[in-house]
Amino acid sequence: MAQPWQFCLSFSRRLHALTAAKPSHHFVASSFSQAFYQTLSVPSHSHSQTQQHAPFDFNFNFDLDDPSLLQFTQLLKKDDDDHNCLSSLKPNIDLIRSAIWVLRDDLKPALRAFNLGYNDEKVCNLMIWVLGTHDKFHTAWSIVRDMRSSSLSTHQAMLIIIDRYAYANNAAKAIETFNFMNNSRLTPDQEAFRALLTSLCKYGNVEEAEEYMLVNKKLFPLETENFNIILNGWCNITTDVYEAKRVWRDMLKYCITPDATSYSHMISCFSKEGNLFDSLRLYDQMKRREWIPGIEIYNSLVYVLTRENCLKEALKTIDKLKEQGLQPNSATFNSMILPLCEAGKLAMARILLNTMIEENVSPTVETYHAFFEGTDYHGTLEFLSKMKGSGLGPNKDSFLIILVKFLKLKQPVNALKVWAEMKKYDVVPSCMHYRKMVEGFVTCSWFIKARDFYEEMISNGCSEDPKLDKLFHKKVLDSGVKRKQIVKKANSDKVREF
Repeated sequence: MAQPWQFCLSFSRRLHALTAAKPSHHFVASSFSQAFYQTLSVPSHSHSQTQQHAPFDFNFNFDLDDPSLLQFTQLLKKDDDDHNCLSSLKPNIDLIRSAIWVLRDDLKPALRAFNLGYNDEKVCNLMIWVLGTHDKFHTAWSIVRDMRSSSLSTHQAMLIIIDRYAYANNAAKAIETFNFMNNSRLTPDQEAFRALLTSLCKYGNVEEAEEYMLVNKKLFPLETENFNIILNGWCNITTDVYEAKRVWRDMLKYCITPDATSYSHMISCFSKEGNLFDSLRLYDQMKRREWIPGIEIYNSLVYVLTRENCLKEALKTIDKLKEQGLQPNSATFNSMILPLCEAGKLAMARILLNTMIEENVSPTVETYHAFFEGTDYHGTLEFLSKMKGSGLGPNKDSFLIILVKFLKLKQPVNALKVWAEMKKYDVVPSCMHYRKMVEGFVTCSWFIKARDFYEEMISNGCSEDPKLDKLFHKKVLDSGVKRKQIVKKANSDKVREF
């Protein structure tokens, strides 16, 4: 059993390592929240359309309204070296977990909170997730070693490290970690194997996941559930219909029978591609097999029918959904609102939004983002206000969508106005916002404003972008050449007049 003083020594080394290391790119709370719940919520691969396969079962229930949480986190931030002060604190485990979550984008105070609850398995798992998200795997592995020496289970910790390697786009390390984990067992760990495939696919490494599944088919026999993970990757993560069709054929080649989930993934893929014929063909096949489609399949059909301008049929599909005892959810309405906004049919989209609210279905972030794609400046302000009123933001992604839209439409004035609106909604621009603004201004030939934003971006801690430099110099050069050609043409015209 590890002694407390040994763990504190290990903790001090971690702090030193983090202080000495070069700062990683900036992380924002919203992206952390999304990444964390992606880790927890893994798509279903069973026959049930609603069951969630979640290998990372934290069950934290963070109490972010705890009145002592703010004071505790402030103390953790202020206390740089006085460990005696921290050691005198007696916070409960729930407060420590909540503090780590609140401080997830600030590693040093998060590690101080962790040091107060290091002997709790869930605290260790959460800290490993935070470190992995920051690409601090060396420190994460040291916690795993400490957990082992303290006789704590490391199974979920290893699954989290696998997921974070996949999140960091390091498929090789994720696979290496799984091999290390599996080699210590007497029997193959099917749950961990599926967790590996899921993590790889979730972050776009579908090809690596499929290859690893096929290479290890003797150790982990090919099954419908495993193929569904790969199919989900091609269908819903990368949306590559060609690869999805190939995997579907491979299932038949290996005598693997597709199930309702397989059909759901394929219908989703075809609908995203606007392939109405194949979407309905697979739906009819499901009906012939007497499989009852889930809400996801109906939502996919509603989307493709609306996208292909078959609105009446989309509404009839919603009626069928109700006949099956299902209720339209926010995703159902979004499946109609999104293609309508993309097609510029905002009046119809607004009617659906009102219907959605009347039927007590709450709009989501995706609902408002769909309207941002199609509205003008005044409409954008309207939906920003509605979004705030509904308690859904707006967030950094909301403004990124709006800024990119106006710059793409060559409306830099509106982009600048929206930039000013960000302060009103307490949204701090990220490096990505700055890059998109600089790129858009250059494209619109606003070179002075582009340079001002680029300098502000660097001064706010963002790294220099060689691509932006190259684009900036190219556009300025092209603009200079074009001006010279105009002047030369004007002079030649004057000569002809004389």
